[in-house]
Amino acid sequence: MKTIAIIPARGGSKRLPYKNRLALGGIPLIVHSILYAQQHDFIDDIYVSTDDEVIKNIALQYGVKVIDRPVAISGDLEPTVSALKNVLEQIGEVVENVILLQPTNPLRPKELLKDAFEVYQKNNCDSLFTVTRNHQKLGKLSNGVFIPFNYTIGQRSQDLEPLFYENGLLYITKANLIQEDIIISDKAFPFEVDHIFATIDIDTVEDFQYSELILNNYSNE
Repeated sequence: MKTIAIIPARGGSKRLPYKNRLALGGIPLIVHSILYAQQHDFIDDIYVSTDDEVIKNIALQYGVKVIDRPVAISGDLEPTVSALKNVLEQIGEVVENVILLQPTNPLRPKELLKDAFEVYQKNNCDSLFTVTRNHQKLGKLSNGVFIPFNYTIGQRSQDLEPLFYENGLLYITKANLIQEDIIISDKAFPFEVDHIFATIDIDTVEDFQYSELILNNYSNE
């Protein structure tokens, strides 16, 4: 049974135009995820799903396979699972596991995917996704009043009840779930990541500048 990696990379983006092509650390944003996937020998094939000719050519230059994404599933509001499902339909092969690497999360700890895939297999998971603990005091605004959500006023940050957020670094899912439009199942394993890379998710110019700062600092370690 095959394990494949899919990197969905649309050409359009409203808040940061052509972000998946932008150079981060001297290479296009999408290439970070391609190179990361290529470091793992348990991945049988790497696919880039795109509607953009420039991105397609970049991906081909780095030796991965490209699936042309139909315009109908390339809009801003289209869920990621549509691209994954389309890849599976187009390649027409029997696939067991799909690893989703989003180009907007370009920096990942070196051992993360290897460790996560081992847990995924050992625990016979149907899906796995990465999470990171939140350490902020959160609340909501109601009629001009701030209402604490995860703490009481005056409570110390270190005493907060542990809450976690989906950081987007990676997802591993059974291919049959994707055929049912599911990436994260009800029984998905939440793989905890405590790393500065988990704070990066590029959607704006400011996000991109932040990722450059983190990348530069990390490279100098």
